[in-house]
Amino acid sequence: MTSTKGTAAQLPPEELVYRAPGEVLHDHLIGLMDALRAKGLSREEALVALFPKTVLPYETYEDTVAALLSGAHLLFFGPSGSGKTNLAKELWDLFPKSGWAIDGCPLMDHPASVLDATASAENPPCPICTRRFSPDGTPESFDPSQVDPSKVPVRRIEFREGFGFARIQGSSEVFPDHLTGNINLLKLEQIGDPMSPLVLEPGKLLQANRGFLLVDEIGKLPLGTQNVLLQALQEGTVTPSKSRESFPSRFVAVCTSNLSDLDNINDPLSDRLTSVHVEFNRVHGRNRRIVQMARRDETNPLLWVPEMLLDAGVRVIELWRDKMSDDNPDVGEVGSNRTLIDVGYRMEAYAKLKGHPWPTYDDLKAGLLHGMRGRIRARSGDSFLQNSRQVSEFIDHHVEEAMKRSATVYWCRFYRERLKANKSEGEGVVSEGRRLAKDASLVAKVSSGEPLFPRFQEFSKWVSEREKLPRGFSAVQAAIGAFGLLDQFSLFSCEEGGDDRE
Repeated sequence: MTSTKGTAAQLPPEELVYRAPGEVLHDHLIGLMDALRAKGLSREEALVALFPKTVLPYETYEDTVAALLSGAHLLFFGPSGSGKTNLAKELWDLFPKSGWAIDGCPLMDHPASVLDATASAENPPCPICTRRFSPDGTPESFDPSQVDPSKVPVRRIEFREGFGFARIQGSSEVFPDHLTGNINLLKLEQIGDPMSPLVLEPGKLLQANRGFLLVDEIGKLPLGTQNVLLQALQEGTVTPSKSRESFPSRFVAVCTSNLSDLDNINDPLSDRLTSVHVEFNRVHGRNRRIVQMARRDETNPLLWVPEMLLDAGVRVIELWRDKMSDDNPDVGEVGSNRTLIDVGYRMEAYAKLKGHPWPTYDDLKAGLLHGMRGRIRARSGDSFLQNSRQVSEFIDHHVEEAMKRSATVYWCRFYRERLKANKSEGEGVVSEGRRLAKDASLVAKVSSGEPLFPRFQEFSKWVSEREKLPRGFSAVQAAIGAFGLLDQFSLFSCEEGGDDRE
């Protein structure tokens, strides 16, 4: 069929075979992997390429895809801000978004459910379609073998929010009816029977039928609401409290939970979810990529933020994760990926407030304090002040250490990549840089194109290639700013191990 509407009689035979959402996703993932392998990617590279919007350890992606290929539902658990919800959203992005459904069915029943006896027995149609294709309009007389395919209208559907995709945000106020559905008062007025399935307005579990369900912070759902979800995972059906009949509810479920809420997930529900631990990255380069991805949309930033400062901010957060205990939930968000990203923007904000042409080391410290302190959970004034002091003392103790490391790595990469570890050339760059830093008139001459200070101009080219500079911003000025940080925090020494290759 070339049209998006027609009858089941016009569909090719393969479109009349019902396939569960997990089977659809399985075949789609295999197809994507095969296509990526055909482009020359290794198996590991192809697997990571499926998830372009998240930066997580390879093992997390492997565990996730392996679980989905086995037909499992997922529970991503880990510290707050580690990327669980973003990973779940990426799985929805991967889910195939189109298919054939019975036209007019609020739950998008597959045509096979009313035409094929085996499919109907294993995956029953909704009570509305049962009556619709019954000879006398009653569920008792419904017989798939007697339904004329030419009398079954079909349409090509595109899955979207409310139609093949639903999201539930965990909360104590999410009650069972939110998942199963509520009575449509207009339909009730027309039909008159509050127990009829025809008056039901589909809830989240019915909206996700044939598609994908994302449950964020599942441990915050009340027990009764969890039990409704449990029925759907066990049986592929949902029985609303105000209905005499069950409705189909088959989907791929992906849930998330912070560590502190895991004990609130009831055991039978937890048993039907495959747990995948989503932890913070332990590799510095991956954490840098998280920050870079968040800032990627800034094709023409308004303010230059030196890479060394961004890098040092990431290192301070990494040190917090390594050194601070997870026992205090009030500071659980301080080391999150959200904080990683926030620090750069807070640094920019302080630079603008103070009228700096670009952020300075002092702006880095202020940005760290503002970003990390802003992630403290404020339960009371006293606890907030106590935690604020802890964050402030931590920054004071570690920020210079982080800055020195970032400056050393920055210089060593330039020294090895551009200067090929030529010691005399490196000394020349340092000498020229120090002269320029003291003489604004010389900087103006170099900026205007005069062939002066050739070694520093090589450094300037490297900085302009590496840094994201605003349109019209002088590469020489950026190099002067970067060199100033190097001169303050780097020893211009690249002994063995002085660089890292993350």
